[in-house]
Amino acid sequence: MTITFQADSNDGLLVVTASGQDDNTQQVIAYGSAVIELAIQHHASRILSDERNLEYRLGTIDTFQAAEAIAARAPKVGRVAIVCKPSNFEDGKFWETVAVNRGLAVRFFTDIDKARVWVLKDVD
Repeated sequence: MTITFQADSNDGLLVVTASGQDDNTQQVIAYGSAVIELAIQHHASRILSDERNLEYRLGTIDTFQAAEAIAARAPKVGRVAIVCKPSNFEDGKFWETVAVNRGLAVRFFTDIDKARVWVLKDVD
């Protein structure tokens, strides 16, 4: 199964809803790149990605490589909040650490309401 997603943009916020499973690094990079392109097209400086129906299956090295590649492709402005199910949170936090260390303002959550508050908060 592959990653599928829908996106909607409103007032500078791109809301993404993803499902399926990440079968390989290239698939994750393609998904992340597509979301970045949509954000650019819609002039959205913030992204809220609901990945609670997406199964994380990458190993540690593949997760590192995907986070590194996506962070390199992302503009260095704005914020990204990613919501995952609790069983994926540890992998998500690792992905977050890699991406943040490369300049991407991203944070993982298991609560969609907390994610929305954080992504819409004024940048300090």
